Amino acid sequence: MINIIVVIILAVFSQTVAAKDCVILLHGLAKSDRDMKKLTQVLTREGFLAVNYDYPSRKDSVENLANNAIGLALESCKQTDKVHFVTHSMGGILVRYYLSEHVIENLGRVVMLGPPNNGSEAADAYQDFPGFSAIAGPAGLQLGTGDMSITNKIGSAKFELGIIAGTRSVNLVLSAILPGKDDGKVTVESTKLAGMTDHISMPVTHPFMMKNSKVIDQVLHFIKHGQFKVDA
Repeated sequence: MINIIVVIILAVFSQTVAAKDCVILLHGLAKSDRDMKKLTQVLTREGFLAVNYDYPSRKDSVENLANNAIGLALESCKQTDKVHFVTHSMGGILVRYYLSEHVIENLGRVVMLGPPNNGSEAADAYQDFPGFSAIAGPAGLQLGTGDMSITNKIGSAKFELGIIAGTRSVNLVLSAILPGKDDGKVTVESTKLAGMTDHISMPVTHPFMMKNSKVIDQVLHFIKHGQFKVDA
């Protein structure tokens, strides 16, 4: 009798685990999984299977990073109903590239924080500096607005996409050369993408937006409801 009860409990527990939605988190260029730790903790408390995937952002091209990182991260989501993505900066470009080449049958929603969807003039400004390629790597050279940029070659969003742009800067030098409102690295206009579901701007900076409690609240709201809070 006890064995039967144990089997039933295990079966129910397995179904509960299998019913969870998975959220893959991807950090930006020259960042690490540590930067997405707070988001990961909140998503886990909310009942999601949070996969905070660390990848060598300065070691390869966007194409190779996307295929390797997302391909491996998806292995952790095999037993879940849906797969969502939350990305910061270049992480969003990796998702865009991957989804332009692959189909995720159980794809849920995608939230991008400060993505350079139309390239970043900041990357343009840095590219002529000695040593930039060594610091930013092959992928960093693909994030500008010029001929090497991959951002305008991937295409529009054909999935549920919410984008959060920042409007505060801790880099006044770069902000001086960026047109319009920006977060110190990416302009608000550059974050926008044809086909996006929703877009909001918040008074946060590029390096720290993923740790902001109000941003995290909006991330959760979009994943759960497919839109951002309008009264936030």
